Parts: sequence; C-alpha cells; structure tokens
Amino acid sequence: MGVFVGKGVVISLFDYTGNMVRPWAEAGYECYCYDTQHPVEGAYEANGLPISYIHADLMNAVAIDKPDIKFVAAFPPCTDVAVSGAKHFKNKGLRRLADAVHLFATAQEVCEASSAPYMIENPVSTISSYWRKPDHIFHPWQYSGYNGGENDWYTKKTCLWTGGGFVLPEEKHLDRVEPPDDRIHKAGPSPERANFRSATPMGFAQAVFEANNPAGS
Repeated sequence: MGVFVGKGVVISLFDYTGNMVRPWAEAGYECYCYDTQHPVEGAYEANGLPISYIHADLMNAVAIDKPDIKFVAAFPPCTDVAVSGAKHFKNKGLRRLADAVHLFATAQEVCEASSAPYMIENPVSTISSYWRKPDHIFHPWQYSGYNGGENDWYTKKTCLWTGGGFVLPEEKHLDRVEPPDDRIHKAGPSPERANFRSATPMGFAQAVFEANNPAGS
C-alpha cells in the first residue's frame, strides 16, 4: 500500500485515470480519486503509490471527510455543456443539461468547502454563462516541458476555474519545429473516447504540483 509520510491529503473528483494526483502521490501525499467508473470497493494502485480509487455517484450530496486536505482537483463531465457540442444541445433535452450543471456545482461546493487550493477543469463550455468565466485557459503543449510531458505536444483549449490560493504554473514547453497536433479533435468514436479526451496531460499535472505543493518540490 505504500508508506504515508503525513504530508496531507489530495482529492480529485470525476477522476478515472489518476493522472492529476500521481505527482502528489509520488511525493508522499495520500490521494483519493472519486468517479463512477471505479469499482465499488476502493483499492490502492498496484505499484504501491498512495492513491485510492473510490466509486462515487457525485449526483448525490458528497461530504469528503478527510483531514488536512492540501489540494483539490475536479473534472466534471463536459459532454452536455461543452460549446463544441452546441449543435446537439436541443436534442439532448433539459434533464441532461441540468445534470451536467448539477455535477459542476457539486465540484464547486466540495472544492470551496475544503479551504484548500483548487481547480475545476472543463473545456470551453456554457458554464461561463451559467456561473462565471474561467480564471485561466491553457493548452497541454504549453506544459510539455515538465517531467512526464513528453507526449503532451497537442492542442486542447482547456478552462480552469480556481480558488483557495491556486497558483497557475509557469509555462514550459518542448522546443519543437512542428506545431502541436490536434489528436483530441481527431479521436474516433469508441467506448474509451471520453476517457481519452478527458485524461489530464502529465506535464500539466506535474506543473500544477510544483506550483501548489506546500511542502516544496
């Protein structure tokens, strides 16, 4: 199960891959990833990192009863609010829109209740109209120069709503001649398409950790 060194707790909501918390776990933080795709019984990652994957239906009220929370990230589903799918909004109906906004609101409430630095990630979406404009916008390639970002040379306009003292990391990207690719937009239909498109780029995850780690890098 790994050895906890008492640095604190990191929470990640709507997180299937665990990419966001990996740098924190490697530094000794106790990490928890909540998502409906995880098995009902949480388990530590096979390689011994202190990451617990927990099955959670975040449509219902959620109380994250963890002490000493140092950072919170959230990736609420964007399919029904992303501007890229606006042409399909009328066919989806009000219930799907309401559910999407509800999940985003859950993320906001958990993040703000933690009193820790936090970020809520979504693509360009109608949340800007329903709530407020994002605090930051980035593309994965802008952080491809950080450790683990070697495969992040791609575009994906990504919005962040932040608070609690969140620090946006400094940009550091690979030095390449060719422009970043658009693999996210070209991803073909498949059962794993949503998870592929929503996976946190590792360069950005490392950058956020370095900028917001209260214990220092």
